Amino acid sequence: MNTVYLVDAVRTPTGRYNGALASVRPDDLAAHTIRELLARTPRLDPSRIEDVYFGNANGAGEENRDVARMAALLAGLPTSVPGVTVNRLCASGLEAVIQAARAIACGDAHITVAGGVESMTRAPYVLPKSDRPFPAGHAEVYSTTLGWRMVNPTMDPQWTVPLGESAELIADKHKISREQQDEYALDSHRKAAAAQEAGLFDAEITPVAIPRRKGEPVVFGADECVRPDASLEAMARLKPSFRTASEARWGSPPAGGWGRHRHRGQRVSPQRWRRRPPSRRRSGPQGRRP
Repeated sequence: MNTVYLVDAVRTPTGRYNGALASVRPDDLAAHTIRELLARTPRLDPSRIEDVYFGNANGAGEENRDVARMAALLAGLPTSVPGVTVNRLCASGLEAVIQAARAIACGDAHITVAGGVESMTRAPYVLPKSDRPFPAGHAEVYSTTLGWRMVNPTMDPQWTVPLGESAELIADKHKISREQQDEYALDSHRKAAAAQEAGLFDAEITPVAIPRRKGEPVVFGADECVRPDASLEAMARLKPSFRTASEARWGSPPAGGWGRHRHRGQRVSPQRWRRRPPSRRRSGPQGRRP
């Protein structure tokens, strides 16, 4: 088995839902980070990249078909460089890195690009086709932003519990109170704000230039989801997303289960990493140390 190294990693800033990156296509976000990754390794001949792996959990909108291949082409990689998109839902980007590393370890490749891309802000609505022509009545439109849609009617309901509801069931099982969640979230925001202030994220972030109808593009270069002014008092005023206030504090899940997850400061984001894991014998000649 070959030894696998991560040579470099780069990402866009994290954007809020309907935030600074709302006007940017996901395939453009992916291509932007690939271009930056190549610019940081000028001695690498792009034609030596043997595959591009991307994770994507939606696949219903502008990132449909094979976004890894689309991003590679948009980034200017040769048409000889293939791309494959994988879906393991929230772990899709990690799965892409694992598959790229496995290919190198097994000797199937020596230099790859791996990462993930998502933009839930730009996720479309979908209208299923009827199984018969000219149906009467109303049609149902599904939002593809988050969660299950067009579920197989034979599927057991417990297999399609949304993330928020499953988080609530875990909180009930382990008796995690709202106050504990607020304290944990506040500590997380404070650490992220301190790291941002100290410039600890600067080396991994590539700013995104966002065009405007008039004037110069706006450069977006810092994570948008970090809240330096977060407080326990402000968090306590947030309404639960899946339960009423009384249920969130005192309730227990009924037989069907429901949720209390509040997404406390967490944002659905188009943040994406690009990692290139080469084998040891190929990393040296490119002028990079693993």
